Amino acid sequence: MLASKAMAQIICIANQKGGVGKTTTAINLSAALAVSGKKTLIVDCDPQGNATTGIGIDKSTIDNSLYHGLIGSATARKIVIESEIENLHIIPSRVELIGFEVEMMSAPDREMSLKNMLSDMNDRYDYIIIDCPPSLSLLTVNAMTAAGSLIIPLQCEFYALEGLGQLLQTVKRIKQSLNPDLKVAGILLTMFDKRTNLAHQVAEDAESYFSEMMFETIVPRNVRLGEAPSFGKPILLYDPESVGAKSYNSLAEEVMKRKF
Repeated sequence: MLASKAMAQIICIANQKGGVGKTTTAINLSAALAVSGKKTLIVDCDPQGNATTGIGIDKSTIDNSLYHGLIGSATARKIVIESEIENLHIIPSRVELIGFEVEMMSAPDREMSLKNMLSDMNDRYDYIIIDCPPSLSLLTVNAMTAAGSLIIPLQCEFYALEGLGQLLQTVKRIKQSLNPDLKVAGILLTMFDKRTNLAHQVAEDAESYFSEMMFETIVPRNVRLGEAPSFGKPILLYDPESVGAKSYNSLAEEVMKRKF
């Protein structure tokens, strides 16, 4: 008898604060996993579609996006686009995704739309990485309901820890009502500037509050990391020798070692 193929590990990248490195993490973790030989799918769950353009997809050429999958007018397999990295595919997003929240407001099981849509993709990938919008919206709830684990990027700046409690409360509620298997895979420190006292202070505070949740990898503030999306490339293609590229390779190694 043939052994059944293992199901994908589904990881969502979430933090309701904007500008913390969610999309940067989604793109570059996915690229690093793909380069390591893991079949990887990014799901761009943000109507801004930054992960879509950051991976090099021209949104004007897309016929169907995540929106069409969530409302049931296209299957997930029809929406998937290949990237220029072998093993790395994306379900793209565009601005029409904003309409999902309004249109699904009174639909039963509206929190399960993404999980249901991805159900026939589970055996095709090793990892599915979901990039969430910067809010605790219905889209984020869908992502957390579909995922097995959650990575929380935390920028090393003032007020970084503010709002983290709210996010963890949301995770707790989703575990209770929609997805009892959801785990926090870890908190990832991003935009770390070793020259500032503040960055070290935030890192220390995060370590003291959430020690068992912290990834060992810390993503530094890195100009090349900031430039890469405007060229539609993950950092591994744009500047593979940069400290940003090395940090996401290191994160991918940590993710592959752990079973969430």
